[in-house]
Amino acid sequence: MHPKLEKVLQETDQRNPGEPEFLQALTEVIESLDPIIERHPEYADYGLLERLTEPERQIIFRVPWVNDKGEVQVNRGYRVEFNSALGPYKGGLRFHKSVNRNIIKFLGFEQIFKNALTNQGIGGGKGGSDFDPHGKSDNEVMLFCQSFMTELYRHIGHMTDVPAGDIGVGGREIGYLFGQYKRLTGVHESGVLTGKGLGWGGSLVRTEATGYGQVMFAQFMAEDRGESLEGRTCTVSGSGNVAIYAIEKAQQMGAKPVTCSDSNGWVYDKDGIDLDLLKEIKEVKRGRVADYAAARPSAEFHETGNVWSVPCDVALPSATQNEINEEDAKTLVKNGCKYVAEGANMPSTPQAIDVFQGAGDVSYAPGKAANAGGVGVSALEMEQNASRDKWTFEYTEKKLHDMMKGIHDDCLATAEEYGKPKDYVYGANITGFRRVADAMLAHGVV
Repeated sequence: MHPKLEKVLQETDQRNPGEPEFLQALTEVIESLDPIIERHPEYADYGLLERLTEPERQIIFRVPWVNDKGEVQVNRGYRVEFNSALGPYKGGLRFHKSVNRNIIKFLGFEQIFKNALTNQGIGGGKGGSDFDPHGKSDNEVMLFCQSFMTELYRHIGHMTDVPAGDIGVGGREIGYLFGQYKRLTGVHESGVLTGKGLGWGGSLVRTEATGYGQVMFAQFMAEDRGESLEGRTCTVSGSGNVAIYAIEKAQQMGAKPVTCSDSNGWVYDKDGIDLDLLKEIKEVKRGRVADYAAARPSAEFHETGNVWSVPCDVALPSATQNEINEEDAKTLVKNGCKYVAEGANMPSTPQAIDVFQGAGDVSYAPGKAANAGGVGVSALEMEQNASRDKWTFEYTEKKLHDMMKGIHDDCLATAEEYGKPKDYVYGANITGFRRVADAMLAHGVV
Protein backbone atom coordinates (compact mmCIF):
# COMPACT_ATOMS: atom_id res chain seq x y z
CA MET A 1 0.00 0.00 0.00
CA HIS A 2 1.15 3.56 -0.73
CA PRO A 3 2.87 5.02 2.38
CA LYS A 4 0.44 7.96 2.43
CA LEU A 5 -2.54 5.63 2.61
CA GLU A 6 -0.93 3.65 5.43
CA LYS A 7 -0.28 6.89 7.33
CA VAL A 8 -3.88 8.06 6.92
CA LEU A 9 -5.24 4.71 8.13
CA GLN A 10 -2.97 4.74 11.17
CA GLU A 11 -3.77 8.32 12.12
CA THR A 12 -7.50 7.87 11.60
CA ASP A 13 -7.48 4.77 13.78
CA GLN A 14 -5.74 6.68 16.56
CA ARG A 15 -8.11 9.64 16.33
CA ASN A 16 -11.31 7.58 16.36
CA PRO A 17 -11.04 4.99 19.15
CA GLY A 18 -14.12 2.89 19.83
CA GLU A 19 -15.62 3.48 16.37
CA PRO A 20 -15.28 0.09 14.62
CA GLU A 21 -17.93 0.52 11.93
CA PHE A 22 -16.57 3.91 10.90
CA LEU A 23 -13.04 2.53 10.71
CA GLN A 24 -14.28 -0.51 8.79
CA ALA A 25 -15.98 1.66 6.16
CA LEU A 26 -12.99 3.96 5.91
CA THR A 27 -10.48 1.10 5.62
CA GLU A 28 -12.44 -0.54 2.81
CA VAL A 29 -12.29 2.67 0.78
CA ILE A 30 -8.69 3.62 1.58
CA GLU A 31 -7.38 0.14 0.75
CA SER A 32 -8.94 0.48 -2.71
CA LEU A 33 -7.14 3.70 -3.56
CA ASP A 34 -3.60 2.39 -4.07
CA PRO A 35 -3.88 2.20 -7.90
CA ILE A 36 -5.18 5.76 -8.29
CA ILE A 37 -2.70 7.28 -5.81
CA GLU A 38 0.18 5.61 -7.65
CA ARG A 39 -1.06 7.00 -10.96
CA HIS A 40 -2.15 10.42 -9.63
CA PRO A 41 0.10 11.39 -6.69
CA GLU A 42 -1.58 14.79 -6.48
CA TYR A 43 -4.42 13.06 -4.61
CA ALA A 44 -1.97 12.40 -1.77
CA ASP A 45 -1.06 16.11 -1.46
CA TYR A 46 -2.77 19.16 0.08
CA GLY A 47 -3.99 17.11 3.03
CA LEU A 48 -6.76 15.80 0.77
CA LEU A 49 -6.99 12.35 2.32
CA GLU A 50 -6.84 13.75 5.84
CA ARG A 51 -9.62 16.20 5.03
CA LEU A 52 -11.69 13.54 3.32
CA THR A 53 -11.64 11.28 6.38
CA GLU A 54 -12.56 14.03 8.85
CA PRO A 55 -16.18 15.28 8.87
CA GLU A 56 -16.66 18.94 8.06
CA ARG A 57 -19.10 19.20 10.95
CA GLN A 58 -20.47 16.93 13.69
CA ILE A 59 -23.60 17.94 15.58
CA ILE A 60 -24.78 16.13 18.74
CA PHE A 61 -27.80 17.34 20.70
CA ARG A 62 -30.28 16.44 23.41
CA VAL A 63 -33.83 15.45 22.39
CA PRO A 64 -36.30 15.68 25.31
CA TRP A 65 -39.92 14.62 24.84
CA VAL A 66 -42.90 13.41 26.90
CA ASN A 67 -44.43 9.94 26.45
CA ASP A 68 -48.11 9.05 26.73
CA LYS A 69 -47.72 8.37 30.46
CA GLY A 70 -46.52 11.92 31.02
CA GLU A 71 -42.93 10.79 31.64
CA VAL A 72 -40.05 12.87 30.30
CA GLN A 73 -37.75 10.92 27.98
CA VAL A 74 -34.32 12.05 26.75
CA ASN A 75 -32.66 10.77 23.59
CA ARG A 76 -29.56 11.87 21.74
CA GLY A 77 -29.66 13.33 18.24
CA TYR A 78 -26.90 13.41 15.62
CA ARG A 79 -26.11 15.00 12.29
CA VAL A 80 -22.71 14.43 10.69
CA GLU A 81 -22.15 16.73 7.71
CA PHE A 82 -19.23 14.87 6.21
CA ASN A 83 -18.35 16.36 2.83
CA SER A 84 -19.94 19.07 0.68
CA ALA A 85 -17.47 19.15 -2.21
CA LEU A 86 -20.09 18.02 -4.75
CA GLY A 87 -23.15 19.75 -3.32
CA PRO A 88 -25.32 20.14 -0.22
CA TYR A 89 -24.99 17.38 2.36
CA LYS A 90 -27.46 14.60 1.57
CA GLY A 91 -28.26 11.50 3.59
CA GLY A 92 -30.93 9.91 5.71
CA LEU A 93 -31.96 10.03 9.34
CA ARG A 94 -31.91 6.73 11.25
CA PHE A 95 -34.05 6.25 14.38
CA HIS A 96 -32.90 3.03 16.07
CA LYS A 97 -31.64 2.05 19.50
CA SER A 98 -28.23 1.10 18.00
CA VAL A 99 -27.52 4.64 16.76
CA ASN A 100 -24.43 6.37 18.10
CA ARG A 101 -21.78 8.69 16.68
CA ASN A 102 -19.78 5.74 15.30
CA ILE A 103 -22.76 4.44 13.32
CA ILE A 104 -23.64 7.88 11.97
CA LYS A 105 -20.03 8.57 10.94
CA PHE A 106 -19.77 5.23 9.11
CA LEU A 107 -23.02 5.90 7.28
CA GLY A 108 -21.99 9.47 6.46
CA PHE A 109 -18.62 8.39 5.09
CA GLU A 110 -20.25 5.75 2.87
CA GLN A 111 -22.73 8.39 1.73
CA ILE A 112 -19.98 10.61 0.30
CA PHE A 113 -19.04 8.05 -2.35
CA LYS A 114 -22.53 6.68 -2.91
CA ASN A 115 -23.78 10.18 -3.67
CA ALA A 116 -20.81 10.85 -5.93
CA LEU A 117 -21.66 7.73 -7.94
CA THR A 118 -25.15 9.08 -8.71
CA ASN A 119 -23.67 12.12 -10.53
CA GLN A 120 -26.46 14.23 -9.02
CA GLY A 121 -24.37 16.97 -7.38
CA ILE A 122 -24.91 16.03 -3.74
CA GLY A 123 -22.48 15.79 -0.84
CA GLY A 124 -22.44 13.24 1.97
CA GLY A 125 -24.06 13.39 5.39
CA LYS A 126 -26.08 11.29 7.81
CA GLY A 127 -28.05 11.72 11.03
CA GLY A 128 -30.42 10.13 13.45
CA SER A 129 -31.12 9.25 17.05
CA ASP A 130 -31.13 6.33 19.50
CA PHE A 131 -34.92 6.74 19.66
CA ASP A 132 -36.76 3.56 18.67
CA PRO A 133 -40.18 4.21 17.07
CA HIS A 134 -41.25 0.55 17.41
CA GLY A 135 -44.01 0.21 19.97
CA LYS A 136 -44.51 3.97 20.23
CA SER A 137 -47.86 5.63 19.58
CA ASP A 138 -48.29 8.10 16.73
CA ASN A 139 -48.47 10.88 19.34
CA GLU A 140 -45.17 9.82 20.92
CA VAL A 141 -43.46 9.63 17.52
CA MET A 142 -44.84 13.08 16.65
CA LEU A 143 -43.61 14.64 19.90
CA PHE A 144 -40.16 13.11 19.48
CA CYS A 145 -39.88 14.27 15.85
CA GLN A 146 -40.94 17.79 16.80
CA SER A 147 -38.31 17.95 19.54
CA PHE A 148 -35.65 16.49 17.24
CA MET A 149 -36.39 19.03 14.49
CA THR A 150 -36.44 21.91 17.00
CA GLU A 151 -32.66 21.54 17.19
CA LEU A 152 -31.92 20.15 13.73
CA TYR A 153 -33.74 22.88 11.77
CA ARG A 154 -31.00 25.45 12.38
CA HIS A 155 -28.44 23.23 10.60
CA ILE A 156 -30.35 22.22 7.44
CA GLY A 157 -31.73 23.80 4.27
CA HIS A 158 -32.29 22.96 0.62
CA MET A 159 -28.91 24.47 -0.33
CA THR A 160 -27.11 23.34 2.85
CA ASP A 161 -28.15 19.91 4.11
CA VAL A 162 -31.10 17.80 2.97
CA PRO A 163 -32.00 14.84 5.23
CA ALA A 164 -34.23 11.95 4.21
CA GLY A 165 -35.42 8.70 5.78
CA ASP A 166 -33.54 5.57 6.78
CA ILE A 167 -34.21 2.77 9.26
CA GLY A 168 -37.05 3.84 11.55
CA VAL A 169 -37.82 6.96 9.52
CA GLY A 170 -40.58 6.56 6.95
CA GLY A 171 -43.37 8.72 5.61
CA ARG A 172 -44.96 9.26 9.03
CA GLU A 173 -41.74 10.53 10.57
CA ILE A 174 -40.81 12.70 7.57
CA GLY A 175 -44.25 14.30 7.77
CA TYR A 176 -43.87 15.21 11.44
CA LEU A 177 -40.33 16.47 10.88
CA PHE A 178 -41.36 18.62 7.90
CA GLY A 179 -44.35 20.05 9.75
CA GLN A 180 -42.14 21.19 12.62
CA TYR A 181 -39.54 22.63 10.25
CA LYS A 182 -42.27 24.63 8.50
CA ARG A 183 -43.65 25.78 11.85
CA LEU A 184 -40.24 26.95 13.11
CA THR A 185 -39.11 28.69 9.91
CA GLY A 186 -42.42 29.96 8.61
CA VAL A 187 -41.38 28.77 5.14
CA HIS A 188 -42.77 25.90 3.03
CA GLU A 189 -39.29 24.87 1.86
CA SER A 190 -40.13 21.63 0.05
CA GLY A 191 -36.51 20.81 -0.82
CA VAL A 192 -35.31 20.65 2.79
CA LEU A 193 -36.37 17.02 3.27
CA THR A 194 -36.93 14.18 0.82
CA GLY A 195 -39.19 11.18 1.11
CA LYS A 196 -42.16 13.52 1.53
CA GLY A 197 -45.81 12.68 0.88
CA LEU A 198 -46.91 12.92 -2.74
CA GLY A 199 -49.42 15.65 -1.94
CA TRP A 200 -46.82 18.03 -0.49
CA GLY A 201 -43.68 17.79 -2.55
CA GLY A 202 -42.82 14.11 -2.64
CA SER A 203 -41.72 12.13 -5.68
CA LEU A 204 -43.16 9.01 -7.23
CA VAL A 205 -40.70 6.07 -7.09
CA ARG A 206 -38.92 7.48 -4.01
CA THR A 207 -40.53 4.83 -1.79
CA GLU A 208 -39.47 2.05 -4.13
CA ALA A 209 -36.14 3.50 -5.25
CA THR A 210 -33.58 1.76 -3.02
CA GLY A 211 -35.02 -1.73 -3.42
CA TYR A 212 -35.79 -1.25 -7.10
CA GLY A 213 -32.32 0.11 -7.81
CA GLN A 214 -30.69 -2.74 -5.90
CA VAL A 215 -32.39 -5.35 -8.07
CA MET A 216 -31.73 -3.36 -11.24
CA PHE A 217 -28.04 -3.42 -10.36
CA ALA A 218 -28.18 -7.18 -9.84
CA GLN A 219 -29.83 -7.51 -13.25
CA PHE A 220 -27.06 -5.45 -14.87
CA MET A 221 -24.45 -7.70 -13.25
CA ALA A 222 -26.26 -10.73 -14.66
CA GLU A 223 -26.52 -9.16 -18.11
CA ASP A 224 -22.77 -8.49 -18.07
CA ARG A 225 -22.35 -12.26 -17.72
CA GLY A 226 -24.90 -12.99 -20.46
CA GLU A 227 -27.53 -14.04 -17.91
CA SER A 228 -30.72 -12.75 -16.31
CA LEU A 229 -32.56 -12.76 -12.98
CA GLU A 230 -35.55 -14.49 -14.54
CA GLY A 231 -36.24 -17.82 -12.85
CA ARG A 232 -33.63 -17.18 -10.14
CA THR A 233 -34.22 -17.86 -6.45
CA CYS A 234 -33.45 -14.85 -4.24
CA THR A 235 -32.80 -14.62 -0.52
CA VAL A 236 -33.70 -11.23 0.94
CA SER A 237 -32.98 -10.05 4.47
CA GLY A 238 -35.05 -7.40 6.20
CA SER A 239 -38.71 -6.54 5.80
CA GLY A 240 -38.61 -2.77 5.74
CA ASN A 241 -38.82 -0.41 2.82
CA VAL A 242 -35.69 -1.64 1.04
CA ALA A 243 -36.49 -5.33 1.38
CA ILE A 244 -40.15 -5.01 0.41
CA TYR A 245 -39.41 -3.18 -2.82
CA ALA A 246 -36.44 -5.38 -3.65
CA ILE A 247 -38.87 -8.30 -3.42
CA GLU A 248 -41.37 -6.44 -5.61
CA LYS A 249 -38.86 -5.60 -8.34
CA ALA A 250 -37.33 -9.10 -8.25
CA GLN A 251 -40.79 -10.57 -8.79
CA GLN A 252 -41.41 -8.15 -11.67
CA MET A 253 -38.20 -9.45 -13.27
CA GLY A 254 -39.36 -13.05 -12.97
CA ALA A 255 -37.23 -14.00 -9.96
CA LYS A 256 -38.52 -15.79 -6.86
CA PRO A 257 -37.70 -14.19 -3.50
CA VAL A 258 -38.26 -16.75 -0.73
CA THR A 259 -37.15 -15.06 2.50
CA CYS A 260 -37.55 -11.97 4.67
CA SER A 261 -36.59 -11.14 8.24
CA ASP A 262 -36.76 -8.70 11.14
CA SER A 263 -35.13 -8.39 14.55
CA ASN A 264 -37.24 -11.24 15.99
CA GLY A 265 -36.48 -13.89 13.36
CA TRP A 266 -36.81 -14.82 9.71
CA VAL A 267 -39.19 -16.50 7.28
CA TYR A 268 -38.66 -19.03 4.51
CA ASP A 269 -41.60 -19.29 2.10
CA LYS A 270 -41.11 -22.17 -0.33
CA ASP A 271 -43.83 -20.81 -2.63
CA GLY A 272 -42.24 -17.37 -2.79
CA ILE A 273 -43.02 -14.31 -0.69
CA ASP A 274 -46.65 -13.13 -0.88
CA LEU A 275 -45.90 -9.44 -1.36
CA ASP A 276 -49.43 -8.18 -0.67
CA LEU A 277 -49.52 -10.04 2.64
CA LEU A 278 -46.06 -8.80 3.63
CA LYS A 279 -46.98 -5.19 2.82
CA GLU A 280 -50.19 -5.45 4.84
CA ILE A 281 -48.35 -6.78 7.89
CA LYS A 282 -45.33 -4.48 7.77
CA GLU A 283 -46.66 -1.26 6.22
CA VAL A 284 -50.27 -1.23 7.47
CA LYS A 285 -50.31 -3.23 10.71
CA ARG A 286 -46.64 -2.53 11.61
CA GLY A 287 -46.40 -6.19 12.61
CA ARG A 288 -43.59 -8.77 12.59
CA VAL A 289 -42.55 -11.39 10.05
CA ALA A 290 -43.78 -14.04 12.52
CA ASP A 291 -47.29 -12.71 11.76
CA TYR A 292 -46.60 -13.30 8.05
CA ALA A 293 -45.66 -16.93 8.70
CA ALA A 294 -48.73 -17.45 10.89
CA ALA A 295 -50.97 -16.25 8.04
CA ARG A 296 -49.16 -18.14 5.24
CA PRO A 297 -49.30 -21.98 5.20
CA SER A 298 -46.26 -22.30 2.92
CA ALA A 299 -44.05 -20.20 5.21
CA GLU A 300 -41.79 -21.28 8.06
CA PHE A 301 -40.74 -18.92 10.85
CA HIS A 302 -37.32 -19.34 12.49
CA GLU A 303 -36.17 -17.56 15.64
CA THR A 304 -32.54 -18.64 15.22
CA GLY A 305 -30.13 -18.69 12.28
CA ASN A 306 -30.62 -16.40 9.29
CA VAL A 307 -31.80 -16.28 5.69
CA TRP A 308 -28.31 -16.97 4.27
CA SER A 309 -28.65 -20.68 5.02
CA VAL A 310 -31.30 -20.98 2.29
CA PRO A 311 -29.89 -22.02 -1.13
CA CYS A 312 -30.22 -19.22 -3.67
CA ASP A 313 -28.89 -17.78 -6.91
CA VAL A 314 -29.10 -14.16 -5.76
CA ALA A 315 -28.52 -12.69 -2.28
CA LEU A 316 -30.05 -9.29 -1.53
CA PRO A 317 -28.96 -8.18 1.97
CA SER A 318 -31.37 -5.39 2.86
CA ALA A 319 -31.41 -5.17 6.66
CA THR A 320 -28.41 -3.65 8.43
CA GLN A 321 -24.63 -3.42 8.71
CA ASN A 322 -22.44 -6.54 9.10
CA GLU A 323 -25.33 -8.99 8.81
CA ILE A 324 -23.34 -11.37 6.55
CA ASN A 325 -20.25 -12.80 8.24
CA GLU A 326 -17.55 -15.04 6.84
CA GLU A 327 -19.42 -18.27 7.56
CA ASP A 328 -22.62 -16.92 6.01
CA ALA A 329 -20.68 -15.98 2.89
CA LYS A 330 -19.11 -19.43 2.68
CA THR A 331 -22.57 -20.99 2.99
CA LEU A 332 -23.94 -18.78 0.21
CA VAL A 333 -21.05 -19.69 -2.11
CA LYS A 334 -21.32 -23.39 -1.26
CA ASN A 335 -25.05 -23.32 -2.02
CA GLY A 336 -24.50 -21.81 -5.48
CA CYS A 337 -25.12 -18.08 -5.01
CA LYS A 338 -23.85 -16.18 -8.07
CA TYR A 339 -24.90 -12.59 -7.35
CA VAL A 340 -24.76 -10.44 -4.22
CA ALA A 341 -26.19 -6.91 -4.43
CA GLU A 342 -26.29 -4.95 -1.19
CA GLY A 343 -29.40 -2.93 -0.35
CA ALA A 344 -28.31 -2.18 3.21
CA ASN A 345 -25.25 -0.11 4.06
CA MET A 346 -22.14 -2.28 4.59
CA PRO A 347 -24.10 -5.48 5.32
CA SER A 348 -21.08 -7.74 4.62
CA THR A 349 -18.09 -7.96 6.93
CA PRO A 350 -14.62 -7.57 5.36
CA GLN A 351 -14.11 -11.33 5.75
CA ALA A 352 -17.38 -12.04 3.94
CA ILE A 353 -16.37 -9.74 1.09
CA ASP A 354 -13.08 -11.61 0.80
CA VAL A 355 -15.04 -14.87 0.46
CA PHE A 356 -17.29 -13.46 -2.27
CA GLN A 357 -14.42 -11.95 -4.22
CA GLY A 358 -12.29 -15.04 -3.85
CA ALA A 359 -15.00 -17.40 -5.05
CA GLY A 360 -14.29 -16.71 -8.72
CA ASP A 361 -17.85 -16.93 -10.00
CA VAL A 362 -19.67 -14.55 -7.62
CA SER A 363 -20.48 -11.00 -8.75
CA TYR A 364 -20.49 -8.82 -5.64
CA ALA A 365 -21.80 -5.21 -5.57
CA PRO A 366 -21.17 -3.07 -2.47
CA GLY A 367 -23.98 -1.00 -1.03
CA LYS A 368 -22.54 2.34 -2.10
CA ALA A 369 -23.15 1.24 -5.71
CA ALA A 370 -26.11 -1.14 -5.53
CA ASN A 371 -28.28 0.85 -3.11
CA ALA A 372 -27.57 4.31 -4.53
CA GLY A 373 -30.99 4.45 -6.17
CA GLY A 374 -32.61 5.72 -2.98
CA VAL A 375 -30.51 8.83 -2.64
CA GLY A 376 -30.50 9.18 -6.43
CA VAL A 377 -34.27 9.54 -6.54
CA SER A 378 -34.09 11.81 -3.49
CA ALA A 379 -31.98 14.10 -5.67
CA LEU A 380 -34.64 13.81 -8.37
CA GLU A 381 -37.22 14.82 -5.75
CA MET A 382 -35.09 17.89 -4.99
CA GLU A 383 -35.00 18.66 -8.71
CA GLN A 384 -38.79 18.47 -8.95
CA ASN A 385 -39.17 20.69 -5.87
CA ALA A 386 -36.80 23.30 -7.34
CA SER A 387 -38.72 23.43 -10.62
CA ARG A 388 -42.16 23.01 -8.94
CA ASP A 389 -42.75 20.06 -11.23
CA LYS A 390 -44.19 16.54 -10.83
CA TRP A 391 -43.05 13.60 -12.90
CA THR A 392 -44.92 10.41 -13.72
CA PHE A 393 -43.98 7.08 -12.17
CA GLU A 394 -42.80 5.73 -15.52
CA TYR A 395 -40.65 8.78 -16.27
CA THR A 396 -39.02 8.72 -12.82
CA GLU A 397 -38.44 4.97 -12.87
CA LYS A 398 -36.75 5.32 -16.26
CA LYS A 399 -34.44 7.94 -14.74
CA LEU A 400 -33.69 5.54 -11.88
CA HIS A 401 -32.99 2.73 -14.35
CA ASP A 402 -30.62 4.92 -16.37
CA MET A 403 -28.88 6.13 -13.21
CA MET A 404 -28.27 2.58 -11.95
CA LYS A 405 -27.05 1.52 -15.38
CA GLY A 406 -24.64 4.46 -15.37
CA ILE A 407 -23.32 3.52 -11.92
CA HIS A 408 -22.89 -0.12 -12.96
CA ASP A 409 -21.07 0.76 -16.16
CA ASP A 410 -18.89 3.40 -14.48
CA CYS A 411 -17.83 0.87 -11.82
CA LEU A 412 -16.88 -1.69 -14.45
CA ALA A 413 -15.05 0.82 -16.63
CA THR A 414 -13.04 2.22 -13.71
CA ALA A 415 -12.18 -1.24 -12.40
CA GLU A 416 -10.89 -2.15 -15.86
CA GLU A 417 -8.96 1.12 -16.14
CA TYR A 418 -7.13 0.48 -12.88
CA GLY A 419 -6.33 -3.16 -13.46
CA LYS A 420 -9.12 -4.72 -11.39
CA PRO A 421 -11.54 -6.08 -14.04
CA LYS A 422 -15.04 -7.00 -12.83
CA ASP A 423 -14.24 -5.77 -9.30
CA TYR A 424 -17.21 -3.62 -8.31
CA VAL A 425 -15.62 -2.67 -4.98
CA TYR A 426 -12.58 -1.07 -6.60
CA GLY A 427 -14.75 0.38 -9.34
CA ALA A 428 -17.19 2.03 -6.94
CA ASN A 429 -14.57 3.32 -4.51
CA ILE A 430 -12.23 4.75 -7.12
CA THR A 431 -15.01 6.31 -9.21
CA GLY A 432 -16.58 7.99 -6.18
CA PHE A 433 -13.24 9.07 -4.75
CA ARG A 434 -12.04 10.58 -8.03
CA ARG A 435 -15.15 12.74 -8.38
CA VAL A 436 -14.98 14.02 -4.81
CA ALA A 437 -11.21 14.49 -4.84
CA ASP A 438 -11.24 16.50 -8.07
CA ALA A 439 -13.80 18.89 -6.57
CA MET A 440 -11.83 19.20 -3.32
CA LEU A 441 -8.64 20.04 -5.21
CA ALA A 442 -10.48 22.67 -7.23
CA HIS A 443 -11.87 24.29 -4.05
CA GLY A 444 -8.50 24.61 -2.31
CA VAL A 445 -7.70 23.78 1.30
CA VAL A 446 -11.07 24.29 2.98
